[in-house]
Amino acid sequence: MGNTFGHLFRVMTWGESHGPAIGAVIDGCPPLLELSEADIQPDLDRRAPGQSNLVTQRKESDTVQIVSGVFEGRTLGTPISLSIANEDQRSGDYREVATKYRPSHADYTYDAKYGHRDYRGGGRTSARETAGRVAAGAIARKLLVGRYAVEIVAWVSKVERVSVDCDVETVTRDAVERTPIRCPDPAIAASMIAIVQKARKAGNSVGGVVTCAIRGCPPGWGEPVFDRLEADLAKAMMSLPASKGFEIGSGFAGTDLTGLEHNDEFYMSDGRVRTHTNRSGGVQGGITNGETIYFRTAFKPTATVMHEQRTVTRDGQDTTIEGRGRHDPCVLPRAVPLIEAMAALVLADHALRHEAISPRR
Repeated sequence: MGNTFGHLFRVMTWGESHGPAIGAVIDGCPPLLELSEADIQPDLDRRAPGQSNLVTQRKESDTVQIVSGVFEGRTLGTPISLSIANEDQRSGDYREVATKYRPSHADYTYDAKYGHRDYRGGGRTSARETAGRVAAGAIARKLLVGRYAVEIVAWVSKVERVSVDCDVETVTRDAVERTPIRCPDPAIAASMIAIVQKARKAGNSVGGVVTCAIRGCPPGWGEPVFDRLEADLAKAMMSLPASKGFEIGSGFAGTDLTGLEHNDEFYMSDGRVRTHTNRSGGVQGGITNGETIYFRTAFKPTATVMHEQRTVTRDGQDTTIEGRGRHDPCVLPRAVPLIEAMAALVLADHALRHEAISPRR
């Protein structure tokens, strides 16, 4: 029931962590968009496990195959099906999880809801599911860049208590990709990496924040009341595994200001309405105003830690469990492409919705 996202640009992901494959189906992508696996694979490579010693060492090539919806290098306007094989399952690492609930995982809640679950690697609740989102997001990004010249860049802005304050107007993907932690400031990135490595050696984990900037959106995207653009962005980001908070523009810090201090005053520039400041984060009344959209998403420490913890069994007995297998000591480096993908899906959907109702000029 909850596996489909979007209205006009719709995405359904499918598959479990240790099943034969995972993937996505995109319905509503316009026809004639030039598309091949080469357009999708780079984003999957950024999300893939095993890319550095800061993330899980599960070895997956995450090679994507377009199964339908593309002919002679262009989209048909029909559903695009994407498949990604699972290649490095170690289901034996999860035998204990079949009868015990891991603290802060979805083991208990999935049992409570369905009475049956795939315990291997978390099944459907595993972050492995997000590969389908990233593949779909790559298609949405290509649509946004080619048709609307929209740019999306995300980066790690906080690990534990170490943070960086970057200009949302100037951060580039190249700068983000220069460090394995995906922080565009090399000196602060080094401190963040040291924190993650320390946690990994201790069998522990850490959390933090990813910031995202969306540049080039025209004014007018977004819908009234329930489908405000920031509401859909919030839902998208909060649907990601381990996400625990979302704020846009000034966010919670804006509560320290008065209305006079917080308001974004308007002015005209080359026939275009602009704002002197951007505390709104590019969205006012749920609709884009043409300024850069920027928001932050908080991620908790990875739930799996290599220490004994208290839990209960499926039949209600108190016991203990210790983390095993291959896990991220910090989800943040791999969360960056997830944030970008979900932002692209939201914006592609709202771009098409806006085109459907906007008056011809």
